[in-house]
Amino acid sequence: MKKKIIILGSNSFSANHLVHYLLKKKFFIIGCSLSNMSEPKFNCIHKLPKSMTKNFKFNKINVNKEFSKLEKLILKFKPDIIVDFLGQGMVAESWVYPILTFNTNVISKIKLYTFLSKQKFLKKYIKISTPEVFGSTKITKSDFIKYNPSTPYALSHSTIENYLLLLFKQFSFPVIISRFANFYGPYQKLYRVIPLAIHKANKKEKFQLHGGGKSKRSFIYSDDFCNGIYKLITKAKVGECYQFSSKEYLSIRKIVEIIYKKKNLDPKKYIISVKDRPGKDQDYKIFDNDTRVRLNWKNKTSIDNGINQVIKWYDKYKNKFNKKDEKFKISTWKITF
Repeated sequence: MKKKIIILGSNSFSANHLVHYLLKKKFFIIGCSLSNMSEPKFNCIHKLPKSMTKNFKFNKINVNKEFSKLEKLILKFKPDIIVDFLGQGMVAESWVYPILTFNTNVISKIKLYTFLSKQKFLKKYIKISTPEVFGSTKITKSDFIKYNPSTPYALSHSTIENYLLLLFKQFSFPVIISRFANFYGPYQKLYRVIPLAIHKANKKEKFQLHGGGKSKRSFIYSDDFCNGIYKLITKAKVGECYQFSSKEYLSIRKIVEIIYKKKNLDPKKYIISVKDRPGKDQDYKIFDNDTRVRLNWKNKTSIDNGINQVIKWYDKYKNKFNKKDEKFKISTWKITF
């Protein structure tokens, strides 16, 4: 019998790739998201044949306003596993909308966990978190680093991580916490740094880098993070935390320079340094050796090859992008419970 998986926030870039990946693995997937499914230029699921997509059921639900609909959905399908991408995921906007961020990332989640803790069918609840809960970090030989969030976004994730671990300790709630480095790949919205740099370079436009792009990040290609979540589904133990990173730590400036050079442009003529954002962490370096051993996981795609794949996707759809695609518009829906 096929395992049933509910993916919360299924229209996000990373979750959309995961749906695509798991359908190819013959899982039965129930998607849940605030918005309608994205158009093909931002949706990789449309590439799959109907023989696979018939095992995907999408549901548009605003969990802050329609929580009872989510309850009914969960009780109807009785999933073996829930993978949770749901949340306000923009760091800078969390300073502008801190109440919305906490309503979505904390309050609504606690209500969900209260409901789920009463159900007996759930085997794993996989929380997709972020290394930003640790603030600016250096590589350490411990999977656990002291929480040191620098933004409301990071604080909301560290808060809910602690709550979930408490639920596991006191009530055996089947949580697995995962912290991934930055996701990237084809079909990512243009307001994210890699597709935006490709878009700007393609139009020979200048690119503004906050703080000069000095902050360093690890980037994980879409195929690699989907394989990581698949390993969590099939091998991970409840009550544990797993961290995923690549071995390439590059400054944001270096990433943008690579992209402009691939478009045969001189980065020095196109990159502009602007004031940094408040609370921006300079380095996210997380220790993932234990995860590589425990789950037999490794990232296979280099940043150079990954960027080539994103450029290939961009070139296919470049005539379909517009100015609105470059801007992130946060939903200001209100919590009602």
